[in-house]
This record gives sequence, structure tokens and C-alpha cells, in this order.
Amino acid sequence: MAKMEVKTSLLDDMIGVGDMVLLEPLDEDSFINNLKKRFDHNEVYTYIGSVVISINPYRSLPIYTPEKVEEYRNRNFYELSPHIFALSDEAYRSLRDQDKDQCILITGESGAGKTEASKLVMSYVAAVCGKGAEVNQVKEQLLQSNPVLEAFGNAKTVRNDNSSRFGKYMDIEFDFKGDPLGGVISNYLLEKSRVVKQPRGERNFHIFYQILSGASEDFLCKLKLEQDFSRYNYLGLDSAKVNGVDDAANFRTVRNAMQIVGFMDHETQSVFEVVAAVLKLGNIEFKPESRVNGLDESKIKDKNELKEICELTGIDQSVLERAFSFRTVEAKQEKVSTTLNVAQAYYARDALAKNLYSRLFSWLVTRINESIKAQTKVRKKVMGVLDIYGFEIFEDNSFEQFIINYCNEKLQQIFIELTLKEEQEEYIREGIEWTHIEYFNNAIICDLIENNQTGILAMLDEECLRPGTVTDDTFLEKLNQVCATHQHFESRMSKCSRFLNDTTLPHSCFRIQHYAGKVMYQVEGFVDKNNDLLYRDLSQAMWKANHSLIKALFPEGNPAKINLKRPPTAGSQFKASVATLMKNLQTKNPNYIRCIKPNDKKAAHVFNDALVCHQIRYLGLLENVRVRRAGYAFRQAYEPCLERYKMLCKQTWPHWRGPARAGVEVLFNELEIPEEEFSFGRSKIFIRNPRTLFKLEDLRKQRLEDLATLIEKIYRGWKCRTRFLLMKKSQIVIASWYRRYAQQKKYQKIKSSAIIVQSYIRGWKARKLLRELKHQRRCNEAATIIAAYWHGTQARSELRRLKEEARNKHAIAVIWAFWLGYKVRREYRKFFRANAGRKIYEFTLQRLIQKYFLEMKNKMPSLSPIDKNWPARPYLFLDSTHKELKRIFHLWRCKKYRDQFTDQQKLIYEEKLEASELFKDKKALYPASVGQPFQGAYLEISKNPKYKKLKDAVDEKIIIAEVVNKINRANGKATSRIFLLTKNNVLLADQKSGNIKSEVPLGDVIKVSMSSQNDGFFAVHLKEGSGAAGKGDFLLSSDHLIEMATKLYRTTLSQTKQKLNIEISDEFLVQFRQDKVCVKFIQGSQKNGNIPTCKRKNNRLLEVAVP
Repeated sequence: MAKMEVKTSLLDDMIGVGDMVLLEPLDEDSFINNLKKRFDHNEVYTYIGSVVISINPYRSLPIYTPEKVEEYRNRNFYELSPHIFALSDEAYRSLRDQDKDQCILITGESGAGKTEASKLVMSYVAAVCGKGAEVNQVKEQLLQSNPVLEAFGNAKTVRNDNSSRFGKYMDIEFDFKGDPLGGVISNYLLEKSRVVKQPRGERNFHIFYQILSGASEDFLCKLKLEQDFSRYNYLGLDSAKVNGVDDAANFRTVRNAMQIVGFMDHETQSVFEVVAAVLKLGNIEFKPESRVNGLDESKIKDKNELKEICELTGIDQSVLERAFSFRTVEAKQEKVSTTLNVAQAYYARDALAKNLYSRLFSWLVTRINESIKAQTKVRKKVMGVLDIYGFEIFEDNSFEQFIINYCNEKLQQIFIELTLKEEQEEYIREGIEWTHIEYFNNAIICDLIENNQTGILAMLDEECLRPGTVTDDTFLEKLNQVCATHQHFESRMSKCSRFLNDTTLPHSCFRIQHYAGKVMYQVEGFVDKNNDLLYRDLSQAMWKANHSLIKALFPEGNPAKINLKRPPTAGSQFKASVATLMKNLQTKNPNYIRCIKPNDKKAAHVFNDALVCHQIRYLGLLENVRVRRAGYAFRQAYEPCLERYKMLCKQTWPHWRGPARAGVEVLFNELEIPEEEFSFGRSKIFIRNPRTLFKLEDLRKQRLEDLATLIEKIYRGWKCRTRFLLMKKSQIVIASWYRRYAQQKKYQKIKSSAIIVQSYIRGWKARKLLRELKHQRRCNEAATIIAAYWHGTQARSELRRLKEEARNKHAIAVIWAFWLGYKVRREYRKFFRANAGRKIYEFTLQRLIQKYFLEMKNKMPSLSPIDKNWPARPYLFLDSTHKELKRIFHLWRCKKYRDQFTDQQKLIYEEKLEASELFKDKKALYPASVGQPFQGAYLEISKNPKYKKLKDAVDEKIIIAEVVNKINRANGKATSRIFLLTKNNVLLADQKSGNIKSEVPLGDVIKVSMSSQNDGFFAVHLKEGSGAAGKGDFLLSSDHLIEMATKLYRTTLSQTKQKLNIEISDEFLVQFRQDKVCVKFIQGSQKNGNIPTCKRKNNRLLEVAVP
């Protein structure tokens, strides 16, 4: 390839026109011809004022060398040939010198070269900013974050071999010198559906192919992977290899980049383990299986893949297998577990793979941000670089393309607002005359998508949250109702008649007329992709992993943090992210790079006029040129303009005392700039031609050199004068210090003499004052003692007087009381005979009651609660009192008796009371059990060496241990088993070997059935669908039936908070495997005496004969 010529000016030897503002004539054909002419001569960059048009050459060009970087460094934007480095340098110098935050918006279709443009911007900024070990490390980390994110977030598509399948916005932070301090990366909507399915001719994300191609055999063995792409269902085979792409070398680059960015070895290993787990999830396949209740469920065909995934992630295999087969729905305090059919199991598998990879990618971005973030808290300047997916129109467009195109609509809207619209409004606001240019404002399209009431995203969220049956078709019906009259919405089923016969628009699709053209979206999958549901069982299974990274990726799986609130939809999340991005971009000074792809074949030297014309139209480039041509190329407020160029005029230098506009007028008149080259606005100066700006910059540069010489001269004179004055001042200081020293010595001598004289005088005066104070204190103490004695005498005299007065008053009161009593008695003596009968009756009644209580005291029965003796009632009128005393006494002695019980005795009586409530008058065997104590441990398992194996297997407290007979349904014969009841389980073990035959959680026991007769048979019914119910219910026989049933009832109630159903019937059903057998109890004489026997009558009946 021939080396390209170096251009030294925008206007010198230019191929075509470098700035479209200077293009004559200006129309669509001349615009395209100019681009094509420059493209044919390897000139891939063209200006529209300050906007850079970049055409993807689909090959390497020698225009990005270190020499080129130095060539564009600190040069004016229009000084050299158009280049992306010029825009990067302009943005960087504006940030560094003018303290303005910058953002570089790189837009265009997929395959137009946006990702490469963002790399070039970052590499240029890294090359021209400061040097140093720390600065170089920050720059290297910022640059090396790209390979990591590209490997995990980019993929080959039909339009681009390295297409970004996520949006990236990086804020690079600088200090006041312009040196990079760090950065922050934001990612938007990773296309995670690509993990499980790729369109024909496209690949999965790069990292899957890189790890299989570039990792060593030992490393792959640790990850349980093989190099053969065909072994994995998630990898499309038709495009596994890409021409010109070395996946093995790229894998080494990614690992090196992760190390530079700051990933620890164990973090890198954990990341690749998660990638391997995602890859192997695609190999899990399911088969249908029918249950007894008629429901369909799924089973994993080959559990080897599941086993390897569990070994990689540290998850219990049974937990993950159950999560793939069952789904638990929780609402408030209720949980419902349902089985998954094969289709639902595949959906759960793919949802887990997508979420696992998406969360891994978000974790990578967060981890990179931790490494590259600024370590200081000083004020920072920010340059943002936006590299986000371009506009996409595929043969089949789904929810992902809809969201991507919505983002591009918003970017086009902000470009319209910040470039075209602001350009016109600023001219009008400043009073500058110009020609108004009409342009298309795509705000109406954005409103169609994002309106909170009638927008497509709002309708989609409303449909997802609506109760009842929700499908993609119901969503399309809602769109047809709400958006039918919108001029940019088209649907075959809408009320708009002009689309009823449009055969190019299928019934299950809708079409939106975007700014880039019409796009038809297939509504299939919109609801599921917007819901983006991951079953809670899978989240909880992931959280239980011993793999620290996977556990961190699924915090909602923590049972302690269960949130029943529905998570936000994918559409609403992305809408909020885009709104935040737009708000961020509007706070910065924008710089635009408009990327164009010359052809759809990704071929060099091919320029498709029609394709380029289509992109020029929807990017609004021609309107942008018209705006620039109608106005001025440069504008600046009067204050900063005067501040920057005031040194070029003697009248304005160094300080201008008047208004800033007047100063600029004086400055431009002094420089003799033609009046047609500039215009004065209300607050800004507008310069028409960039060459006028270049002239001002050259004059300023020369003037700054002259001022620097003057400053240097003045500084040297000041330095010499300062040295002389310093020496003069030093001599004066030395002399003054000596004089001060001599005077200090003389003063210290006089001062010491004066202090001695003062001390003697002060001592004499203090002693004299002390004597006077002591004499005064003795006089005061004597007076106080005399006064105290006098006051005591007075107080005692007054006390005697008061006591005598009180005695006199009491005597008078007593005499008066006796006198009043006498008068009353004399007055009422005549009424005594009338009340005598009633008084005698009350007295007699009182004496009888007193005699009754005294006799009761001597005739009290014993304190035994079962003693029913009670003294006879002596008088009829005391009948109710006699009964109440009997009741109170019985309650009191019962309490006294209960107070003697120990905690163990209380527990025994509580169990006996529970047994009475359950079986009294219901079970004929109950009366015989009343006198038998409940022992529980009839087998000493801990002491008997025969049961050592059984004791080691059971680590819980044993509530009951008893030998029971297990009834065989085949012949009705009994087999001895050890029955163990613990706090959480019921166990049956072999009596001879001690091996555990069955273990049933108490939660799975739903009922115990028994007859009402005098036998020990009982059945333990298990919950259908539980793991222990595979062989059916248990039919057992025991000599301690009442005790076993009571303890099982109490233990189940304590652990599950639910009462166990005790069914007492002479005929009940027992589930044996898939069949139900009737157990019937009859009366009959037995050959074996009083022992009940069980016989099989037929396949559905077991008959128990009870004597």
C-alpha cells in the first residue's frame, strides 16, 4: 500500500473538499460524489464544520502512526487535513485549557466503525496527555479495558465481524493538568439472548470461541471443556471460524489485558469457570415423564453434564436438578410447587444461561471500574466517549432490535437538539441574520416509543403486569388500539385501512417508520424478553453455590432477602438508563463523529452510492451543512474572546475598563479585520471563516512569545532588586537583635532586684492581715455558740407550752364525746324494743355461720385430688355456699398437687392428656394404655453395640425407639423393623443390621389411620409427590400404638405448626406404590389367641381379624 501524502493545511492540495461547508454546489449528489472521491483516494475523514464524517475503509491505513499523533498534537482543528485525531485533540485541549467537560458521540449503523473510532479517540488522548509511571499505568488500564469488554460483549454478525452487542459509555477523568486519573464505564442492554440462540451466519460472543481455541489442554480439562465447537449446542457451527480472526491469539490478549486491568488470578479463574458453566448448560437436555396424577414433568436425559456443571460451580446436584424440574410460586405466606414440562424446563435452562452470562458481564464492568476509578478526591474534568450499537434493520427484527433502534432515536434526537436546533435558535437569540432551514425532528418517534401513557414501552409493561392470559398477540392488539392513528406506526390489524391489504406486513408484525427508515418488528417474544423472568428456585440454587462469584451474582437467592415484589421489566430498565445517559450528555460539550459504512459486503474499495445516500439522509448531514453554510464557523462570548485576544491591541492590554463588546470592537478595528468576516451578536462575536480564526491564533501566539520575553526581563530585574533588599534588611535585623540583647540583660538585672524588695513587703503585709482575720474568726465563733444556747432554751420552753395545751384540748374532746353519747342513748332508748327481734336474728345467723366454718375446719377431707369425700351440709340455707366451698377446695388441692410436679412429670402428664383428647372413647385400646407410663426409648440404642451403626447415622435426639412390625401388602406377613422418631424425621431401620431402610421428613407425613378396636395396627400416610412417597405409605403394628401416635402428633405439631390428622376408622385406604389398598378390620376368633392377624384377600383388600 502506497504511503499517503501528508497534508499541511485544510485547503492545501485537498482531494475534493475537506469541509462540506465549502462545497459548491451543495446538493445530495455533489455531497455523495465528494465523499466517494475522497474515499477512493484513502481520505476517509471529512468535516462538516466541527463534525467529523468517518467512512469505514474495511482495511488498515497508515494514518494512525505515532508520527500522525505528533502532527495533530496542539494544532488548530482546521489547520490540517480532516482526521479523527483533530477532533480528539480539539476536545482534549478544550477540556484541559478551557475547563469544559467534553463528550464524543460516535453514531452510525452497525458495521460503520464506531468501536474502532472510540479506540482511536482513546489511544490519541492517551498518547498526548502527560507522562509518568502512575499516569502511564492509568492510561494502560483504560486502554486494556477494551479487549476484555470486546471479548465478552462483542460478536460476529452478518454486518460486522466485531459488532458491539452492548452499549458502552466511558467517562475518562482528568486532573487540572490534563493527566488521566481514571475512568468510569457504563454498559447498556447486553444482547443476552445471543447466548442461547444466534441468527444464521452469526456467532455467539467472542469469549466462547477464544477460550476453546486458545486455552491449554490442562486449563480446558479444569474447566471440563473440549476444543471441538460441535460439542456445544449454544455455539453455531456455520460461522464458528471467521476469516482474518485469530481466536487463540485474542484469548491470550484478553488474559493479559485482565491482568493489566487488575484482575487477580482467582478472579480470572472464577470468570472462566462461569463461562464454561454457561457453555455446558446448553448441553443439558430433557425428556418428558408422566406422573400418577396425570401431570407432565421433565427429567434430565444425561446427568453427566449436570454433574460437571455442579462440580464447576460448587452447587449440590440434587438442588440444581430439582430447580430444573420444579417451580415454586410464593405469595405472602403460601408456597405452591409445580412441575415443569419439557418446554418449561428448556425455558428455565436458557433463562439461567442468559442471566448468568449477563450478570457476569455486569460484574466485569463493575470490577473494571473498581480498578480504573480515580483514586483522588480532587475536582476532575471529564471526557465521555459513547460507543453504542448502531441502527439495525435485519430480516427478522425482535425486541433487541426495537430497544437498540429506540436508543439510536434518542441519540439522533440529542444530535438534533444540540446541533441543528441549537444552531438556529442561537442565531435568532443573538440577533444574527440568517436563512431558516427546515429539518425533521424525530421527537414524535421517540414519544411513540417512550410516552408514559400511550408509548409502546408503556403498553408492553402494562401488558406484562396485567393479570390473566398475556401473549404477544394480546400485546399487538393493544398496540393496534392505542397507536393505530399514529403516522409512524403501521400494522395489518390496526384500524387504519391503508394497511389492510399490505401483503409485505404480516399479521403478527408491526412496523415503525424510524428516522433511519421503516423497520418491521416480529412481535413474537416481546412479552417474554421484556419480563426477563428467572424462576426463584434457580436463583436460590445459584445462591447456594460454594462458588463465591456465582453466589455474589444472585443476591436475591438469599432466603433472608426474599422480595415478592415484581422486578422491573427489561424495557423500563433500559428506558431509565437511556434517560440517564441523555441527561449526562446534555451537561457536556458535544463532539460528533458520524460513521458511515460504504457497503454491506465488508469489502475494501467498494462504495455503494445508494447505501451511503440512505445513511446521509437519516443522519441529517445535508441539513447540518446547510446550517453551517448559512451561519458562521466560529462563535464565542465577548468576555472570553476579549480575555483571549486582548494582548493583540494596546488599548485593551492589559486591562479593558469598559464593556466587553466595546473592547472586542476596538480589538477587531485595530487588527483591520474585514467587516464581512465577523458579526456582533447580543452576547457573542461570530466569525464567518475559519481562516480569520487562524490569523487571530497566529497573532496571539506571536504576541505571547513577546510577552514571555518581557516577563522574563522584568522577572530578572525583580530578582536582583529582591536580593539587594534582602541583604539590606538582614544587616538591619542583626543590629536590632544585638541592641535588644543588651537592653534585655540590663532589664533582667533591675527586675530581679525589684522582685526581692517586693517579696519582703508583700510577706509582711500578708502576715499582718492573717493575724487580723484569726482574731475576727474567734469573735464570730463565740457569738454563734452563745446564740445557739439561747435559741435552744427558748425552743424547749415553747415545746412544753404546746404539749400542755394539746393535753387540755384532748380532755375537752373526750368529755364532749361522752356527753353526746349520753344524749343519744337517752334519745334512742325507747326504740330498742322495736329492733330487738331483727338484732337477735342477725346474731343467731352469724353464730350459725361461725359454727359451720369451725366444724368444716375439723372435717376437711384429704389433699388427694381423687378423694371425693366432702362433709354433709348441716343447714339448708348454706347449700350454695357449701357447693362453692367444695369447688374452691378441690381447685386449690389440685393446684397444690400440680406444684409438686417436676418438668419431666409435667411433660408425661401433658402427653397423657393429649392421648386422652385423641383416643378416649374412640379407640378400644386406650383404657389399657392409661396406666402404662410413656417411656419412648424402649431400645437402648446408645448402649447396645449392635446398633452402633444406626446411632452414628442418626445425629438428632431420638424421641421414641421401638420395634414394630411392617406389614407386607403382598401376603399380609409382618417384618420386624426399628421405628425411630426424631425432631425432624421418621425412620425405619432393619432390626438385625441396623441399616436405615426409609427416612421420611415430618413435613411429608400428612395422616395416621387406625381402627377403633383393640389392636395395634396403624398406617402412616405420606404426602404425594414427596421424595419419600415413592414406595407408598407404611402399614405398621406396635404394642405401644397410643404412645407412638401421641408422640408423633405432638412432634409434628411442634415442628410444622400444623396438626397431624388422626383418622380412626375400621376401614381405610393405604397407598402402596401406584395402587391403593383397603385395610378392613373384622371381629373373629384367632388360632393364636388374642393376637390380631392380617391376611390378603385380593389385590385391593387386606383383612385384619381382631379377637
